[in-house]
Amino acid sequence: MSKWNNHGLPFFPGYTFWDVTKSAFHRPQTLGYKNGFPLPSRPAVGIGQEPLLSVQLTPHDNTELFAEIPNLTYGPADQAVHADFIPAHVAFDKKVLRYYAYFVEEILDSPEEEYRVRPVVIYYYLEDDSMCIFEPRLENSGIPQGGRIKRQRLPKDEHGEHYQWRDLNLAMDLVVYGVKYHITQCDAFTKEFMEREGLVLNEPEPMPADPYSKRRQIPQPNHTTPPQFDRVFQFLTMDRKVLRFFALWHDDESETRRVSIQYYLVDDTVEIREVHKPNSGRDPLPILMRRQRLPKKIKPENFPSCVLEMSLAEVDEYYSPKDFQLGQTVKLLGRHFKLYNCDAFTKEYYQKNHPDLEMKPAELPEKVVMPQAKEIPPYNGFGSLEDSLQNCLSLIPEPHKIDVLKFLENNNKVLHYSVVLDSQYPEDEGRRFILSYCLADDMISIFEKPTKNSGIIPGKFLKKTRVPKPGSTVENPEFYSPADFAIGATVEVFSRRFVLTDADYYVLTYLESISSQIPSQTLDSLRQKLGVRIANNQPADQNGEAAEPSL
Repeated sequence: MSKWNNHGLPFFPGYTFWDVTKSAFHRPQTLGYKNGFPLPSRPAVGIGQEPLLSVQLTPHDNTELFAEIPNLTYGPADQAVHADFIPAHVAFDKKVLRYYAYFVEEILDSPEEEYRVRPVVIYYYLEDDSMCIFEPRLENSGIPQGGRIKRQRLPKDEHGEHYQWRDLNLAMDLVVYGVKYHITQCDAFTKEFMEREGLVLNEPEPMPADPYSKRRQIPQPNHTTPPQFDRVFQFLTMDRKVLRFFALWHDDESETRRVSIQYYLVDDTVEIREVHKPNSGRDPLPILMRRQRLPKKIKPENFPSCVLEMSLAEVDEYYSPKDFQLGQTVKLLGRHFKLYNCDAFTKEYYQKNHPDLEMKPAELPEKVVMPQAKEIPPYNGFGSLEDSLQNCLSLIPEPHKIDVLKFLENNNKVLHYSVVLDSQYPEDEGRRFILSYCLADDMISIFEKPTKNSGIIPGKFLKKTRVPKPGSTVENPEFYSPADFAIGATVEVFSRRFVLTDADYYVLTYLESISSQIPSQTLDSLRQKLGVRIANNQPADQNGEAAEPSL
């Protein structure tokens, strides 16, 4: 603002003027640097600012000032060498004075105590002369503890002065915001700093004891009869401590099953878990008996009880750790369990608390498991024997293995025969079939030829399958082969009888190539049948008899 604003003009729009001669409009720096350290700088006196007023000098000071003019002008003859300037926030960085003190808190509405002594720690930070007061936390005290006064400069009096490090000493009272703190001791660094600065510390004083805390340490007289066993002490000392036994259970099915018996020391309860084995065939139920206290001895009753659960008044004694010993049989809720081993913690517990009980693991008789042969169930008639057998060997059946070399040598090689149905029913007369024998996989298929005005639908009569001989068993099946197909022979296919009447000329050619494996009767019948037909020049029978082109 212009200085003319201070000469009677009102501070209204139109009555204020800016200094037209002002040329510097930057914000003044608030920090100055001295020897490389930032320090708060005093702002320069500019236009529109009042200059700093100097202190009025007395006549005696003016006389001394005029007498020192040569020295002020030219300086003294011998100038002392000054040390390098270091600011306080650098020289006293992370240097803290620590004092131990206490204050007395009055208790008004309590018949047990009149006052309480509360210790505190006073920290004095040398870098900026700030202080904080902290009260150590005491577990389960019920008093809000911790920081009492946050870090700040604490007022010393009503004139605006603050506490300095020279104002602190041992065996003195420090009044902060109406609370009187009595300083008793300090740490080694504080003592060394005070002695180096030439301040003599008072003798340290002991911290007074709190009368209420001291009285709490003395056990109070108990006028009630204590219980025989302290459940609270048992919970605090035995929590998460479990005795684990390994036992054998002989159930009603005359089968021995392994279980683990867990005894919880925190509340004297027992739990039984079954040890499951893979592929045992049993449901994996984890708990055999839920966690509960097991009665060992029941008080005698003169009348029958009508409740299923017993109360504490009806039980005379419960099971305890001394009732479980290795090598013995324990009866729990009507079941007999034989203890044969335990874990390491259980052995250590018994050695410490029950040294008279010997916890020696018992040897179990080795159970000799004889390897059982897989029993193949009887054939049910569905599917082939090989496919049914694969269903019995694995859960996910796999295709049975084939003779690859035989399949490659005899691929697309088929023997064709002409057969008729041997039936006692007159309507089956005149039905003609083609029997095909596949050499690659030894399978037989039957195709029925059409007959006019027969009323029977021709086509596939039997799909490709292996046909067993009559009288063969499922364990050792015998299947039909080309050696069994002689002209005039009867073939039984699943309770239906077929008579071979003719064959292809390729059948004779193939069988003669393996004549060592074919009976002579079969070869003679084929030579006689096919030789007669060739001699009579019969390339094909108009009635559908077996011939190479017609098949």
